[in-house]
Amino acid sequence: MTATAMLDLKQRLARLTGAERKVASSYLLRLKHESAQGRRRVSKLMSEMDAGKKTRLRDVIAA
Repeated sequence: MTATAMLDLKQRLARLTGAERKVASSYLLRLKHESAQGRRRVSKLMSEMDAGKKTRLRDVIAA
């Protein structure tokens, strides 16, 4: 994505209502978790938690 296109996207996002931003945010989060890298991160985190490793909430959210 070009810098101009990215700037345009950011400006459009800034003009969204709160409800529209929530929908956009949910969509982007879903894309993140559906990616191969996202699935690997979540899988690793869950395996560590199953093994008894304590996990911070911010690490779960970041995964």
